[in-house]
Amino acid sequence: MTSRHSSSRFKGPNRTPQRGRAAPPHRRNREDRDGPAILYGWHTVTLALANPKRTIRKLFATENALRRLEEEHITLTLTPEIVRPSVIDQRLGPDAVHQGLLAEVDPLPALDISKLPTDGIVLVLDQITDPHNVGAILRSAAAFAVTAVVTTARHSPEATGVLAKSASGALELVPLVIVQNLARALAEMKERGFLTVGLDSEGATNLAETELRAPLALVLGAEGKGLRQLTRETCGTVARLDMPGEIKSLNVSNATALALYIGASRLGLMK
Repeated sequence: MTSRHSSSRFKGPNRTPQRGRAAPPHRRNREDRDGPAILYGWHTVTLALANPKRTIRKLFATENALRRLEEEHITLTLTPEIVRPSVIDQRLGPDAVHQGLLAEVDPLPALDISKLPTDGIVLVLDQITDPHNVGAILRSAAAFAVTAVVTTARHSPEATGVLAKSASGALELVPLVIVQNLARALAEMKERGFLTVGLDSEGATNLAETELRAPLALVLGAEGKGLRQLTRETCGTVARLDMPGEIKSLNVSNATALALYIGASRLGLMK
């Protein structure tokens, strides 16, 4: 079977840790997915602190970060452990920009697919595994008031560490729906009235010229592979993103932002 080159993917840098060098703890694939999630960075942690649905187990803060929390009148529901920046560096790795804040939190409860709001836009991610990309997608989802992001239980990153940092607090703003079978989930969404539009460079129409309506589900595939065949066949429509430049494809997170702008504009959500 010939591999399709999706408009929602562009081969980016390989972020696989170097051989012989252990990945930082927040990047490892933990066997215990029910354990605490790790959040770090100013926006990520402070939005979690402000979210009444989020349970904070432990909070680590430097003296400077604690002073800033007090200056910005951010309420703390637990006493933070005051640490030196190097302590957080050791926990996360030297490349993590933590801004003096790290929190151990309980994962937020996932939204059931049967509870999806039947208005606005929903994003559906078909085995997008790069946490940087998923985090950036969540950030765009929050910017465009996406009602939920649907992803798979397998072949998707945990809502912790790099993903949470890349999302810059969007985990607290956009509900996640975790499904076992994406094709079945799409079929259920179609039964509930969703227009399901997959993005692929071989789509029959340009997304900007495709008739769109709410509720709208935009379906994006992983970089390098794109939409899986069954996912593509289950979508009600498959559209492409036409661009005038020499490069005809985008990084999946950039393609998501463009698709959301088109969708939100067409649905009158930009007012």
